Amino acid sequence: MASRSLPPMTLPFLALLVGWFQVAPLYAADMAERLNDYPTEARADYVFACMAANGQNRESLRKCSCSIDAIAEILPYEDYVTAETVLSMQQGSGERMSMFKTMAVATEAVRTLRRAQAEAEMLCFE
Repeated sequence: MASRSLPPMTLPFLALLVGWFQVAPLYAADMAERLNDYPTEARADYVFACMAANGQNRESLRKCSCSIDAIAEILPYEDYVTAETVLSMQQGSGERMSMFKTMAVATEAVRTLRRAQAEAEMLCFE
């Protein structure tokens, strides 16, 4: 019986395929981590506050959960924290706190969060 050999291009293709199956799970885990960088506690805090404003019922839970998921898709968690911090500092009074109301970086962070919230509201509440 004659032995059958693989075409020359098959071996590099097989090596590439095996390499892909080794790297793909790492890439998928990294992508999932980047897409889900909001800690559970931060998501829960948002949902609790949202439900306090929109009603303590199952429908509000669904809409508020949708809202934070939509915001998380638009805004990296670090930017979300920055904007929430600025908003918190804007609540204060005095000379030190007033800079958070006028600083360009601070106002842009809040503006970006507001845009993400508006998009989430259109997606989840209408």
